[in-house]
Amino acid sequence: MALVSPSVLSADFLHLENDLQMINESDADFFHLDIMDGVFVPNISYGMPLMDAMNKVAQKPLDVHLMIVQPERYFEEFQRLGAHFLSIHYEASVHLHRSVQAIKKLGMKAGVALNPHTPVHVLEDMIEDIDLLLIMSVNPGFGGQSFIPQSLAKIQKAKEMILNKNSSALIEVDGGVDVSNAQDIMNAGADILVAGSAVFKSSDAKKTIRILKNTQ
Repeated sequence: MALVSPSVLSADFLHLENDLQMINESDADFFHLDIMDGVFVPNISYGMPLMDAMNKVAQKPLDVHLMIVQPERYFEEFQRLGAHFLSIHYEASVHLHRSVQAIKKLGMKAGVALNPHTPVHVLEDMIEDIDLLLIMSVNPGFGGQSFIPQSLAKIQKAKEMILNKNSSALIEVDGGVDVSNAQDIMNAGADILVAGSAVFKSSDAKKTIRILKNTQ
């Protein structure tokens, strides 16, 4: 059974509390929060004040994905704002091992995200240190993109690496995930499905989450 992390980036921000309550009442496991700075990715999403407000409503753990440069500047702030998972990008982190240890020392689960062009083997020497491997199956920065088919082979390689290293890291897949490809993604070795448009643009968001959740 899949873990499901609906991406709040695709929610209706004019009625955000309603969408957050919908996730609370659904079969979802986490709230996926995308923090974008307009530098690391070509878009700006939302920041600390809105995350602080969301945390007051959210009744499930916050799965926070930092798409920002120099993410280490804000670890303590995101811990204060309630992050459960805190994922940073391999491509944005000069001292990745140090950053992962800093996240864990603050009591959060440490995640590392990989852009589509970055091979999984770059994490071979530290896969045992991380709690979450976030595979971007679209180029990060915008919602509503189509799933990159080559991501399935990448998920398989990540799973093999995790098993070979006896790591407990979970594999999260973010980008273009919907009910039509969820089974293939899970078969490849994923643990957590991030779904934005597929959930919030559907006619029945709770039903869509339930279908994703029941993917074996």
